[in-house]
Amino acid sequence: MDRPLLVVDAANVVGMVPDGWWRRRAEATELLRDALEPLAATGMAGRDLPAELAWLAGPALEVVLVVEGAAAGIAGSPSVRVVPARGSGDDAIVNLVAEEGGGRRTAVATGDRALQSRVTRLGASVLPPTALPLRARLTGDRAPRNRRGAPE
Repeated sequence: MDRPLLVVDAANVVGMVPDGWWRRRAEATELLRDALEPLAATGMAGRDLPAELAWLAGPALEVVLVVEGAAAGIAGSPSVRVVPARGSGDDAIVNLVAEEGGGRRTAVATGDRALQSRVTRLGASVLPPTALPLRARLTGDRAPRNRRGAPE
């Protein structure tokens, strides 16, 4: 049986952390990718999840990060597959859910209401970005820096 699929809307999730990400989109997206690494092995064990998303607790998830724009060139990692959008990131996520989500549990992490509506019509669940265990990692030592090297 396939591992459950967690698709992450990189632009939306990164945009929720007010740390100057818009100045260094690729670096902020790399931080997000790195913060997602543990979810591939452990799922979201220990997180406060709604009952309908308890299946995300683990033991393991296939994690896919959909990137666009200035972040489209970042590489995947051993545990997180990165999919660059050729056009709209939302369209890439919908296509991914349609092509790979059928027959297995799928969740999309996004706060974008229009995208939420589109993926739920395909049978995916929606995970709010605030449920991801990321905020501290995204604002930590590797947070985007200004020209003088100070955190933004």
